[in-house]
Amino acid sequence: MTEATERFFESLPARAPHVLLSPVSGTMQIDLSRGTRTVHWLVHLRPGAIEVSRNRGPADAIWYTSEELFDRLVTGRAQAISSVLRNESSFSGDVVLFLLFRRFFPDPPGTRDPRQVAREQVGRLR
Repeated sequence: MTEATERFFESLPARAPHVLLSPVSGTMQIDLSRGTRTVHWLVHLRPGAIEVSRNRGPADAIWYTSEELFDRLVTGRAQAISSVLRNESSFSGDVVLFLLFRRFFPDPPGTRDPRQVAREQVGRLR
């Protein structure tokens, strides 16, 4: 398990009030594999809060991915939906939980909000 992944999971409870604004709730199990070893994370999502543990358990959704890919996701070097569409990871269950959880991942390095870019362009024209 990489340090970036550990820090990511540790940061989720503090970030949840700003990210989990919808009324969606449920449990997602994230299985990170490396060779023959798999590390499990159980994430309980509810409006404004998240609980994280290193357990397996009943889940509304399960996301299977490699530790290496997950490390790229938590550092903004990969995108979650793209990884599923390219079959680099797989997902089963309530897709709404996956779409909600991906909001915790950072944008790629150097990405700028298009609204801010437009404001800067308008400012230059004045």
